[in-house]
Amino acid sequence: MRIAVVGGTGYVGLTTAVCLATKNHLVHCVGRNEKKIEKLREGRPIIYEEGLEEMLKEVLKSGRFAPSTGLRNAVQNSEVIFICVGTPSRDDGSIDLSQIERASEQIGGALRAASNYQVVVMKSTVVPGTTEELVLPLLERFSGKNVGSDFGLCMNPEFLREGQAIEDFIHPKEQGIIIGEFDQRSGNVLAEIYREFEAEILRTSIPVAEMIKYARNAYLAKDVSFANEIANICQRLGVDYLAVKRGLEMDARIGEGRFLDAGAGFGGSCFPKDVKAIVAKVEECGFQPLMLRSTLKVNETQPIELVRLAKQVLSDLKGKRICVLGLAFKPGTDDVREASSIRVVESLLAEGCKVNVYDPKAEDNARKIFGERVEYAKGAKEALRDSDACIIVTEWPEFSNPQLYFAMRGKVIIDGRRSLNFKKLPHGFTYHAIGFPKAVKT
Repeated sequence: MRIAVVGGTGYVGLTTAVCLATKNHLVHCVGRNEKKIEKLREGRPIIYEEGLEEMLKEVLKSGRFAPSTGLRNAVQNSEVIFICVGTPSRDDGSIDLSQIERASEQIGGALRAASNYQVVVMKSTVVPGTTEELVLPLLERFSGKNVGSDFGLCMNPEFLREGQAIEDFIHPKEQGIIIGEFDQRSGNVLAEIYREFEAEILRTSIPVAEMIKYARNAYLAKDVSFANEIANICQRLGVDYLAVKRGLEMDARIGEGRFLDAGAGFGGSCFPKDVKAIVAKVEECGFQPLMLRSTLKVNETQPIELVRLAKQVLSDLKGKRICVLGLAFKPGTDDVREASSIRVVESLLAEGCKVNVYDPKAEDNARKIFGERVEYAKGAKEALRDSDACIIVTEWPEFSNPQLYFAMRGKVIIDGRRSLNFKKLPHGFTYHAIGFPKAVKT
């Protein structure tokens, strides 16, 4: 099929566009920033995602992937148009739909001159009611056409895990594919795109599809905050959370518990933003979502646990040089949006610490937040060398090597992800971690 991806320079848009091009569709990847589009034309992705650069170069070479700032031309020459623009949080946590409005108006204007039946697919995460109550009227108004007879409309939420987005899109068996359809004709067109994908497809209404996205992210975020709160309780009661976690996983009602790992809290572009958005939406209806509010509150305070553990070991943090390993919200990405590292670093600076930081991929994005208030190391060993203590925030695989820490000056490690086998550290280290009964000396 001929496909246009509007918002194609963003994380979801670029992943969607490149992956669909590998399935032999002709994809117009539409962005607003000419510099970003030019980078894509050169085969240089503007985000880091494992395997993305290689796939981008492959589809460019094949001629199936066309980056462009020309939205009108791309829409008019496509059968399916995906909307993948951003839906960030406002200061009060509610969803900002300004990019959705702009895209809907522009797509509607482009549809006006099109002679063929086309389907517009909302892939951006939006609160229930948005597609039918905002996008649909704008498309009809600016196109002069009617949904159902002249063009189709669907909601197709994304379930991409940063660091594994390519795998999740190409092989969606674990998450399934959700098609929220205005009518059967609209859904049939979108289902044809996913015909070769090995996954269960659920076809439902547009509002249900919108809500499924929020329900899934809220459920998983709840699990993370639950695990962190239990781990914090374990630490104060002198109990090892890892042993407790194994007991939880034995219970078939709980399952394997992939989101029960205790740590510094969740971050990224989905969990924090989406939980805040659905909380704000339902509070407009007069309902107080107490559990979701608590999920957010636990997550907001969780990164400070790492600073508290460091202070517990060192007594006074003022003037100490602290190394923070990991800035991205998770390994495998350069995304620092809502990352736990932000609160950890800001808290350390407020304590009067000198902060060294290192992340293999996220330094450029972190600089936009911290500026020159911290020192950026070229590698983990350089960051560790003159430090009084180290706080591991992101579990990049290289940070799990005990030999990395041998040259530390202060010999204090606060492990925010339980990623390091402290028993392999040499004599003289003090190790503490989230959900650990107490600091131990090696």
